[in-house]
Amino acid sequence: MSLDTRQQGLLDDLDTLAVDEPLRHRPNRWIDGYNPENETQWNREGRGIARRNLNWSIYVEFLGFVVWQLWSVAVVAMPAAGFSLSTSQQFWLISVPSLVGATMRFPYTFMVPIFGGRMWTVISALLLLLPVVGMGMCLGNPDTPFGVLLAVAALAGFGGGNFASSMTNITYYFPAKEKGWALGLNAAGGNLGSAVAQFTVPIVITAGGVLLTGGPMVSLAGWFWVPFILLGAVGAYYCMNSLSHATADVSSYLAALKHGQLWVIAVLYIGTFGSFMGFASVFPKLIADTFPQFSAFTIGAATLSLAFLGALVGSLARPYGGKLADKFGGARPTIAAFAVMAIMALAIIGLLRLGNFWLFLLGFLVLFIASGMGNGSTYRMIPTAFSLAYGDDQKATRAAASSLGIISAIGAYGGFLIPQVLRIVHENTGGYDGAFIGFAAGYLVLLAITWGVYARKGTTFGDGRV
Repeated sequence: MSLDTRQQGLLDDLDTLAVDEPLRHRPNRWIDGYNPENETQWNREGRGIARRNLNWSIYVEFLGFVVWQLWSVAVVAMPAAGFSLSTSQQFWLISVPSLVGATMRFPYTFMVPIFGGRMWTVISALLLLLPVVGMGMCLGNPDTPFGVLLAVAALAGFGGGNFASSMTNITYYFPAKEKGWALGLNAAGGNLGSAVAQFTVPIVITAGGVLLTGGPMVSLAGWFWVPFILLGAVGAYYCMNSLSHATADVSSYLAALKHGQLWVIAVLYIGTFGSFMGFASVFPKLIADTFPQFSAFTIGAATLSLAFLGALVGSLARPYGGKLADKFGGARPTIAAFAVMAIMALAIIGLLRLGNFWLFLLGFLVLFIASGMGNGSTYRMIPTAFSLAYGDDQKATRAAASSLGIISAIGAYGGFLIPQVLRIVHENTGGYDGAFIGFAAGYLVLLAITWGVYARKGTTFGDGRV
């Protein structure tokens, strides 16, 4: 055996020892040597650690989406509680959390490497106390100035930022073959918070208020969530971990920002995820404005709004968009999603004129399902597009991972744009028809972009089934 061969054998042995080295647990629940790609370690300890951290990550992210959507429900109940708000002011209270939440996703992406996944989850959970306590205090006084209400609504954006840090953190825990499943669960669990908020808050305001004061109590929209947030912070503190190898790759983020694929997919994500968030936030108000008699259903002492169904079906549809993308590539399902969204946006105009609430609700649910599936398929396009653009090497993997948080942040701005478009059109026309015509036109443009860049035959991306 030659010297070179013996040296290589020694290096291979050392590599094996390093890979099979047991995990080292340090104070404050730090873990060294975590490697989910090592099957022995994964089967022995890694899977249990990963699932425990995923469970608490989903719970805290779920609370983030709850907080992000609280004002969309509270605004509908505020006039009855003595608040004098114009339609324009109501739309601002609905939309500003999305604006702040989208912006917060950029810094949140870097927080896990700085603080560690465990400690940042605790911090991000405790930050949710600011918007809910502020909301409880402000909504207890109908004389609260609009500027104060708007500032407190902006604090709800902390909930929107959670998605970026939560997804970044969970990425480090799972092997490549299970990463998509884990991230899909994490995202879907978070999105469900929107539906739960819209289902729960009207009940809490009415039934909870009757128990405490004998009548509706809109301030409970904030106070109700305090114990759940404290549970999330305590659970994360005692049950989650921080991984020493979870470090920031700033160069990859900068490289991703310079790449055209990031910006193209980010625009598409505004159309899918941005539509989901935007319509979820305005759906309670749209129902109250257009079908006030169906805005709330009384069951005993509780009031129930059907607006939660939109966020619910959109959240549940997201994984199926990902599954279709796994089978056919992400571009084709995304094109189909935009086509359905354009058709339904135009159909809603007709359904509003028919004056039939149930057809209107059905049409919106189809729109939500299409946007939810588009969320999953568009997000699935990212790794394939970067792989083809970079030549399928490690650079592509790092750039794609860095792009996930950036694209999610840019896409979330759609949650601000849609309510603002509806506000502007309503102020100038007294209705919403022009807004939905604009939405339909926008979806057709996004459909054309998706086809032209990613699905057209004879192109790198089209032949590569992005």
